Amino acid sequence: MRIEHTIPSDLLGQKPVRVLVVGAGGTGSAIVMGLPYLDQAMRVWGRSSGIEVVMMDADTVSETNCVRQPFSVSDIGQNKATVLINRINLFWETRWRAEPTYFDEQTFDRINDRSIDLLIGCVDTRAARSVIARTLSKARNRTAYWLDLGNNAASGQFVLGQPLNARNRRKAARLRTVSELYPEIIDAKSGEDPLPSCSAVEALDRQEPFINQTLASAALVMLARLFRYGKLTHHGGFFNAQSGLMSPLPVDPQLWSRTKRRARITPALFKRN
Repeated sequence: MRIEHTIPSDLLGQKPVRVLVVGAGGTGSAIVMGLPYLDQAMRVWGRSSGIEVVMMDADTVSETNCVRQPFSVSDIGQNKATVLINRINLFWETRWRAEPTYFDEQTFDRINDRSIDLLIGCVDTRAARSVIARTLSKARNRTAYWLDLGNNAASGQFVLGQPLNARNRRKAARLRTVSELYPEIIDAKSGEDPLPSCSAVEALDRQEPFINQTLASAALVMLARLFRYGKLTHHGGFFNAQSGLMSPLPVDPQLWSRTKRRARITPALFKRN
């Protein structure tokens, strides 16, 4: 039975919504470059403080990154998160922060001086997703939402969930996270996808252009509706570039139960970012 998700009341006030973006690759860069528009829209809608963003990634720009990610030759060798956040701050006059480090429980605790409201995960390994899932599900953690995005060569998905923690109590209407619905996505024992290619041609063969931007745009539209109207009837989606179809993931506890009961889910749905 489909239901309507309602945003927690503490996210409807005038304090800024604190966002942590983990991963500054293809999808992470597309997400963070779109977040200033969400910030501006929220201010127009009466949310005077908008959003505060921290971006975390230890990776540096390579020559291949300049093919399908928003980096130039002059950025090569520099930290990805730092390049993107500096660019945003300069253009939008924001005061967002970059953390040039890998995400783990220690680095999260260091930046989490106040509770993160929304973690957007744009990571490309099962192991990295496992660390995020484990960190956000700690009893003392107070992260309200985890938005996960991932893709393979010609398809991908985004799923918004509420990790079971101190902020999100156990209840039927709690949005299930990607790791709860599809546990193989955090199973590192299943093996990882091939590492990113050093060849620009091979990189484009492994992933078609605009998959990252398509997923990021759809996810941002969903977040905009959540923060404008305070309600959602879907909390994710699945995109297939070959068919051109975007299939929504409805807010449906019965669907969640059926999904979790499945013995096997096609692993190809959940690939790299």
